Amino acid sequence: MQTDAELVRRCLAGDHVSWETIVRQHHQRLYNLAYRFTGRFDEAEDLTQEIFMKIYRTLASYRSESGALITWIVRVGRNHMIDHYRKYKTERATTDSIEVEYEKAEENPARYPTPGEALEKSELSRRVHHALLRISEDLREVVILRDLEEFTYEEIADMLKAPLGTVKSRINRGRAELAKLLVKERGA
Repeated sequence: MQTDAELVRRCLAGDHVSWETIVRQHHQRLYNLAYRFTGRFDEAEDLTQEIFMKIYRTLASYRSESGALITWIVRVGRNHMIDHYRKYKTERATTDSIEVEYEKAEENPARYPTPGEALEKSELSRRVHHALLRISEDLREVVILRDLEEFTYEEIADMLKAPLGTVKSRINRGRAELAKLLVKERGA
């Protein structure tokens, strides 16, 4: 098992297997993060590829003494997603229509075990993503990183370059706002 520093060093030396290892190890996490930020499969796939291109171009700036490779990768991804969000800040639908979702499930059955489960998961996902997109960006970001991506408070503070207390406060406020929105939507 290679350390992060060894993997990066070998990748920078031109070892394509090391780059493939980095992509394989971190693809799902970046894709999940991108999907949770965008709420769209197609946009998340595009963002994930863009992020990996950015990671590849800036890999030489990774410093193992500054933390784990995944922390650095998520920071690069987060910054790219924020830039993307600012660039395309138009109002968009948060989910595709059920017909499009069903077609995607047919194309990639491994992603959805059955159409019924896909529909149920899609509805729950739609509600959560709709609520997440309605809270402020700084609160949404920390809630996603903590509750959906399961980073520690310390890792989030490091990624955001923010004090630990600020991170904890934002997570608490974000969870409260998200809960209010979900309760309000369910009662409507």
